[in-house]
Amino acid sequence: MNLIKLFSGACVALAMVVPVTSAEQAIIVLDGSGSMWAQVDGTPRIGIARDTLSEVLSTLPGELELGLMTYGHREKGNCGDIELLVAPASGTAAAINAAAAKINPKGMTPLSDAVRLAAEELRYTEDAATVILITDGLETCEVDPCALGNELEAQGVNFTTHVLGFGLTDEEGRQVACLAENTGGKYFSADNGAGLVDALGTAVAEVAQAPEPEPAPEPAPVEHEFNLVPQAILAEGVPYHNELGQLVWEVHAVATTGIGERLQTEYDSGAKFNVEPGDYYLRATLGGAKVEQKISVGDGELAEPVVNLNAGLVKVRAVTSEGEVPNSNTQIRISYGDDRSTEFGEGTFRLPAGPLEMEVTHDSVIYTEEFSLTAGEILEKDINLHAGFMEATAIYAEGVDVTSNQLRYGLMSARKSIDGRREEIDVEYDTSAKFYAAPGDYILKTDFEAVSVETPITIVDGERLDLVVNLNAGVAAFTAPGVERMAIYEAGLGIDGTRREVTTKYDVEWQYAFAEGDYVAVGQFADDVEYEVPFTVIAGERVEVEVSEAAAAAAGIAADQPASSAPASEPTEGKKKTK
Repeated sequence: MNLIKLFSGACVALAMVVPVTSAEQAIIVLDGSGSMWAQVDGTPRIGIARDTLSEVLSTLPGELELGLMTYGHREKGNCGDIELLVAPASGTAAAINAAAAKINPKGMTPLSDAVRLAAEELRYTEDAATVILITDGLETCEVDPCALGNELEAQGVNFTTHVLGFGLTDEEGRQVACLAENTGGKYFSADNGAGLVDALGTAVAEVAQAPEPEPAPEPAPVEHEFNLVPQAILAEGVPYHNELGQLVWEVHAVATTGIGERLQTEYDSGAKFNVEPGDYYLRATLGGAKVEQKISVGDGELAEPVVNLNAGLVKVRAVTSEGEVPNSNTQIRISYGDDRSTEFGEGTFRLPAGPLEMEVTHDSVIYTEEFSLTAGEILEKDINLHAGFMEATAIYAEGVDVTSNQLRYGLMSARKSIDGRREEIDVEYDTSAKFYAAPGDYILKTDFEAVSVETPITIVDGERLDLVVNLNAGVAAFTAPGVERMAIYEAGLGIDGTRREVTTKYDVEWQYAFAEGDYVAVGQFADDVEYEVPFTVIAGERVEVEVSEAAAAAAGIAADQPASSAPASEPTEGKKKTK
């Protein structure tokens, strides 16, 4: 299945989620955090999201009032980095596509505050409103999405949140699904592009096309106000209490294949249910620990089942170096079986007893550990990544900064492999680069247009390195009316007697950064006529270069001299050549 088909399927599904009545407004909240650069079948998640939005918007009615909000797209480590890119209004398709194309994921995941701000923008306490959250990660800014869902549902006139989780595990999905479920919305999950289409196309289609459900029958009268009051223990002899974390109780129907439809949900130790007499599955979930137990509720009886979670707690605090505070960009992931749970900087994991694998990462620094958790145990782990920090900025020359955000900074191993290559450890695309790395020697490779500079550096545990990379470069601006192709060569000859081609463009007007030195611009025009014009780039300066018959004639090169074979020692001149 190709990506175009994936996008189309996702578009249909998302279109079903968005309300299509002009009386209701909606805002799409698109994840702009750094993890959206993760790839699915070779395509970044942000790219899939952009293409999906483009397809969806082309199918929606023009009168739909739709807006776009994002978060984490402007700076790292800032939970307040939330921005309404397009205010909800009719006919916003082009504006939303344009805004989504400019999102540059890099920061945190304040998804709860983003949904709250979107709800307030829609005046959810006065009008019907819907928020569609598309996220590939969990809340990283210490806001409880479940509690937010309850709050918005209680205060809203007719407020709904739909959550589309891309690449989340079952445990991670449960941590954000409540935001949708507590507002009467739906949660949809997918692991990859194909899964996104299948999950949204199937689940949303069923939601959109399903008839209004029949009112639930009144429960049979019982002698007690509640006839199902479950109890939980963390382990034998270790009772559960609310300070251990939120416990989710679910009552499910019994299906022929096992656990069936979820009927009721309650939270924490005071959960009480009123159900019809019969057989049920009772599910208790504490973080990553989940236990299902079949129970029976008799007519006129009080059922008080005890569920053993067989779980423990792992409290992790991770720092980049001694004396630092936990950093919200440090990812802590603990795997158990086929599932995993994730926190950032520090957090408490509620997990089933048994073998665990922990991975702590910050940029290119990785710490791993395998250990076991005993039921009822509370483990505390302090992790020091022993990393150093480097921030790099680039200048054309002394006193002339590079302000473009198209710089590429590659952090590479100083040591070459047997084939002469260096391993690239981390990469940043922006005006400046910030890297955490393990202590050692590295090469920072800075690339900007036609300029590439390699700088040896040393990272020290717990120390900060501020690096200014002098590109020793300038800018050449070209004008060539009627040109079909222009190639830029170094003026000097290589050992084989030819010039090295630096770059090729097909524009009439353009500009580019070049390392300081002498160059030749060769423009190809109609009828294979070529004009050659030399130019010199000075670090920190801009040179205007015209490539034309007049400019070549002014330089005065002999017409029969080949463009790629002039000796480097000859005067730099212009030339016309007809092939």
